[in-house]
Amino acid sequence: MHHYDTIIIGAGHNGLICSAYLAKKGHQVLVLEASDNLGGLAETREFHPGFKASVAHSISNFSTKVAKDLNLSAYGFTNDVSPMTTVGLNASGEHVSLNGLEIEGVGVEDVKSYKEYRQLMQKFANLLNPFWHKTMPRIGDNSLPGVMTFAQLGLKLRLLGKEDMGEFMRIATLPARDLMDENFNSDLLKAVLSWDGLIGSKMAPRSPNATVLALLFRMTGEHGGAHIIPAEGIESLFIALKEVTERAGTEIRTGARVSEILIQADESALKTNGVKLATGETITANRVVSTTDPKRTFLELVGIENLEIEFTNRIRRLRCDGYVAKLHLALNGEPKFSGLDKPDGRLIIAPDMDAIEFAFDDAKYGECSKQPVMEVVIPSLQNESLAPVGQHVLSAHVMYVPYELKNSWTDQARAVLEEKVIDTLSYYAPDIKKQILCSELLTPLDLEQRHNVTSGHWHHTELSLDQMFMMRPTYEVAQYTTPILGLYVCGAGSHPGGGLMGAPGHNAAHEMLK
Repeated sequence: MHHYDTIIIGAGHNGLICSAYLAKKGHQVLVLEASDNLGGLAETREFHPGFKASVAHSISNFSTKVAKDLNLSAYGFTNDVSPMTTVGLNASGEHVSLNGLEIEGVGVEDVKSYKEYRQLMQKFANLLNPFWHKTMPRIGDNSLPGVMTFAQLGLKLRLLGKEDMGEFMRIATLPARDLMDENFNSDLLKAVLSWDGLIGSKMAPRSPNATVLALLFRMTGEHGGAHIIPAEGIESLFIALKEVTERAGTEIRTGARVSEILIQADESALKTNGVKLATGETITANRVVSTTDPKRTFLELVGIENLEIEFTNRIRRLRCDGYVAKLHLALNGEPKFSGLDKPDGRLIIAPDMDAIEFAFDDAKYGECSKQPVMEVVIPSLQNESLAPVGQHVLSAHVMYVPYELKNSWTDQARAVLEEKVIDTLSYYAPDIKKQILCSELLTPLDLEQRHNVTSGHWHHTELSLDQMFMMRPTYEVAQYTTPILGLYVCGAGSHPGGGLMGAPGHNAAHEMLK
């Protein structure tokens, strides 16, 4: 039986990034993926003959450090493409469009306010950026590295100057609604700017739980949070990661579902010595790294019998209800949106913050909104390989779709939601129903079943103040180590969070290499 230095559970981007860093330092690494494909929620797959899509339909904050360290451009992936314009759709065609510091569709006062707001928010995002790539010190850690990390943050805050430092401290936990109302007049602009602090979460504009911090997290990276679709698609990221880690010596096995993390007694502690697959095969290793969500990792793969009750209770209490559904449409031509020359941007359907709040209220009670809010892209305009020539894919993130529907998810319930979403789209693109060749709707429950993510949550656990930084996902796990010796975590539920960023994989690898 072959013995490995490290076994990594999951071949999403964090697992592949972690494996690449370890393999480049000579570790013998095995990556095990339950699916037949790489990528996790960002897996590109065919949903209709000739039409392909990914749940993660764009990239906004992929780590430039990871891209440079692993030389991903040499393997076909690059962030160096023009960002998409973000467009807030208006039913009458009077849209608001944002591209960097440029804005159209609002009054003179909002134009001025937007530029000032954007520059200040980018300054705050740049302040936090170095800390996304660091291991957050454990609470009570008085070691030199821990003290230096906090000292660096304190110094950066002081360098902001008294006025900006005070403003950062004031808005860091402010509800998105308050921040937007303070700065802008346009209801549509407010909704569009609040979107990136909310997408993928169980929060709304009035939620006072770090929606601004989540927004700053997404503003990191090469384009300040602007969204891109590489010319070769999202898939090019995973092709590059696969090649770089395999060239370094990593072995990748797909169709290999892990059913158990093996635990053995080691003097006074418990230690992992490998994994057991669903087939019954056991594979041994010095350490195991899980990229699956915290609840699945500890409650299912490790087992509560191997954990302290206080730790188990903290894991059980993690908030991780998925609130985003995914719609894919195969279209027989390019969709025409009223008032747009070409739908090649990121299109937000949320007329005002009340529309977002009301959709959230419906979801809280296990219902779907009658007026869905969503983010839409036509990825085949950037990556022609996603659809046959002359035809296109529409990809939409539909927010505030509950994981637990009041009357449970049935085929009929999915059909009703799908019809509502398509009706909403047709309000802005009147001819779209005639163009549909095939449609696919994935609820959070479907995402859980298809991608092995508890409750179908994008980030594995909420991006909220009590589940961020040195508390992500919880005390005793925030440094990528766990109460089980030799067991590490580096999924989206680890610091700094989810999305196609890659910092958890980077940070965990460096923690293991120390």
